[in-house]
Amino acid sequence: MDSHGFPHEATEATLRASRALLGIVARSVADALESVTLPQFRVLVVLAGSGGMRMGALAARVGAVPSTFSRTIDRMVDGGWVERRESPESRREILVELSDQGRQLVELVTDRRRRQVAAVLTTLTPAEQERVIEGLELFSGAAGEPTPEDLLILGL
Repeated sequence: MDSHGFPHEATEATLRASRALLGIVARSVADALESVTLPQFRVLVVLAGSGGMRMGALAARVGAVPSTFSRTIDRMVDGGWVERRESPESRREILVELSDQGRQLVELVTDRRRRQVAAVLTTLTPAEQERVIEGLELFSGAAGEPTPEDLLILGL
């Protein structure tokens, strides 16, 4: 048992698995970070999941300071990653939306991550893959769904 009363082996195995998954996440996003910064990639991930958003709402969602966030969006517009559009509800409101280029980058990273996970799983027998599925479903069910804000820290 560890200091919290949990089985030491289960805790250590889970930590090893989390490091392995974080390695896959890091490798999957590495090439994208040659084109955009991690905070910019976080913006792309939010927009990919939520659709167009008002500037203030987007800044709050990614934990950015609204007064400086517009400069980030300016750079992203200049880079072709996002677009600004007038809101259909109010001409005074501007929505930030993912451009086709931004959507392609998020899809590329997601596909790369999916392929890296699949490559690891193909090294296992079908019976071992079933054990992985069972264990991960048990763990994710017990841990609960992370909030989008938790995931945004890593650009997920």
